[in-house]
Amino acid sequence: MKIELLGGCTNDELEQRIQNVAAAGKLSRFPGNVIEVLESCNDYESNLKLVKRIIKMGHKSIIEHDYLVFALCDVTPIVEQTLIGYRMTSFTVKSRREVDFRTVGFYTPEFRNKSGEIHEKNEELKEEYNKHMKMLFNTYADIVDKEVNVEDARFILPYSYHDNFIMGVNARELEKMIIALRFSNLSKIPDLKKVGETLYKIVKEKVPYLVPNIKSQEPKEETGFEYLESMEERPEIKIIEKTNMISYTPNADDVVLESAIMYHYQCSKEKAKEILNNIVKKDEKAKEKMMYEIMHKEERRELEQVSFSFQIPISLAILTHLTRHRMHSLLVPEFLPMWDMNNYITPETVKAKANDIYQEAVKKNIEMKEKFEKLGVYEADLVYFYLGNQMLNVVTTMNARNIQWVCRLRCCNKAQWQIRFVAKDMAKQVSEVAPLIGKGLGATCMTDRYCGEGRECCGLIDSLLEADKKAENK
Repeated sequence: MKIELLGGCTNDELEQRIQNVAAAGKLSRFPGNVIEVLESCNDYESNLKLVKRIIKMGHKSIIEHDYLVFALCDVTPIVEQTLIGYRMTSFTVKSRREVDFRTVGFYTPEFRNKSGEIHEKNEELKEEYNKHMKMLFNTYADIVDKEVNVEDARFILPYSYHDNFIMGVNARELEKMIIALRFSNLSKIPDLKKVGETLYKIVKEKVPYLVPNIKSQEPKEETGFEYLESMEERPEIKIIEKTNMISYTPNADDVVLESAIMYHYQCSKEKAKEILNNIVKKDEKAKEKMMYEIMHKEERRELEQVSFSFQIPISLAILTHLTRHRMHSLLVPEFLPMWDMNNYITPETVKAKANDIYQEAVKKNIEMKEKFEKLGVYEADLVYFYLGNQMLNVVTTMNARNIQWVCRLRCCNKAQWQIRFVAKDMAKQVSEVAPLIGKGLGATCMTDRYCGEGRECCGLIDSLLEADKKAENK
């Protein structure tokens, strides 16, 4: 594992970053314009003291002006999935759809017993674990060699493999991240704890105003589910069959249209409803025309006035495709306590070309995890036995604008097949309760007669345009 801060590292750059934050803190209470206030913050030590004093008072918005970019090398996908959950961050991740991962390497923890101490058989366990992980990577290679694309072969990859990505984050979110990785339930997972410690080491030198608050934190054993678990035993984990809408804004189409009228004419809801009814009397297609305009505006705030909630079955391999859409409220089960590893998916291409070796590898992986479990290995050290094929249920709530964006990208024929099925299910179910919004959901070739894939276009846009041309000529 290696984590580096990209830029902002020299003394001059550090002083400039602190100066910007200090100016933000000073701006609201001192005379002068922004530039004048910035120029008045010309002493590093004074700036640092000011920033520390302001954030100690709880005014942390000023540190959002300090933006840092990190390179995270050879971490696990468990780190990736966890950090991408911080929605006020930006990520670029090495693609598992395009890159062959057979030689990327993997992470090996120091195995602990149930008391959290180093296991008496740690070295033997590591040797057996390493041999097992190499078997899984060899299986991945064999599946690829059988002409299964890497996009589907990756479902057999263990969640110990080395992952690489770039993360951009403001200092406020970075503080929250470090505290969670070092002191919350996440800290039980070894490489998450190590990431937290490594980031803190960088912060102590390069973001010094964060140190006092982080340093004052204490480990927290609570998960937030203590009451729930005291009242009801954990049921057997059942993966739902397909994406299911669990709630939505009633009369969503009219809510969107009325909100457009309300803010445009500055009128009450009652008056907006009256205006909408009057327009429909003049033109029976008025609602459809208005919704089309709203869904094709640059700003589509009206669509944010309605929301839809879904429960979605998805694999670990594809979870990132959903998590990276950060403007929705996503609930992903925590890695601990561990999920049922018998809930997994097999891609159709793998079934057709390499099913035997795939199923055998999955079986051996479950057996190895259970063996380590019986030997008393700490549960948090077993998470690296998760495979990309592991299925889980997630819950999310999206407003209509976000759903439109997700569908534009994920309903495309070039999108990964599992997330494409999810997006199409979402679009279909939204269409059933909000048909006007539903008309604007789908790949851009379907909704806008536009494709941004260039040379990699699937070709559907050409047939659609040709069909439109024939229809016009009739």
